[in-house]
Amino acid sequence: MTEEKKKISLWQRMRHRHRISVLNEQTLAELLYIRLSGWGALVVTALLFLFTLLLFSLLILYTPVRNYLPGYSENIRQQLITESARVDSIGTSLELQRQYLDVIKQVVAGEVHTDTVQSLDSMQIVMREQLLEAKSEATAEFIAQYEAKEKDNMQLFVLTNTTPVLSLFRPAHGAIQLAFSLKEKRYGVLIQTQENENVTAVLAGTIVHVNYEIDNTYTIMVQHANYLSVYKNMTKTLKAVGDKVQAGETLAIMGELPLWFELWQDGQPVNPEEVIAF
Repeated sequence: MTEEKKKISLWQRMRHRHRISVLNEQTLAELLYIRLSGWGALVVTALLFLFTLLLFSLLILYTPVRNYLPGYSENIRQQLITESARVDSIGTSLELQRQYLDVIKQVVAGEVHTDTVQSLDSMQIVMREQLLEAKSEATAEFIAQYEAKEKDNMQLFVLTNTTPVLSLFRPAHGAIQLAFSLKEKRYGVLIQTQENENVTAVLAGTIVHVNYEIDNTYTIMVQHANYLSVYKNMTKTLKAVGDKVQAGETLAIMGELPLWFELWQDGQPVNPEEVIAF
């Protein structure tokens, strides 16, 4: 019972109205009074708190007071840098315009003199032409004497074998990990390449075989007259069977695996390092 009485008495006390008066100290006359209950006092206090909070928020948002708060200094610094750059640009533009107007004023006032043109004597032109012709004849005579003198030496470099020298592109950039070996029945070379490296045709030819392997790689074969080149371990092919390719043209793209390359001539394996500069 005592607890219920306490609860009821507290509820009733919060509902009781109280009079707050403002008196004149000398005459004790009542100047102003406010009648509030406990609940009314709480409401007035809450409203005053919200009003104060709103007032400080407006001051921070719309007055320079926010510049003194932490976190706003960086924004001010960026704005200062932007504005200073804009001022420099405007100053440069004004200076260029000032110089342009100065030139216009000088032209209008007749202070700018036109460039003088010096006439060329026709005799000087003829003499220069004769001098150039003399130099050309001297140069031609020197070349003829040099070729006659070096003719015998140049014969030393003539190939006795009439078979043309084979020049092949390298299939990809990289170092050779495994070399060609007939004893170990290794009929190609393993080239360590980077990922997304281009694989190129070593000679002009025709694509005769494109196969997708079990290990998610591609194998390509290209027929070049009496040569056949084989490329393995590519992750993406750019050609199909029957396509014509030129020497150095991209055939496929490498992945993480190294490139396996073989070169065959008339059915016999050829060491790629003997005909390709890796």
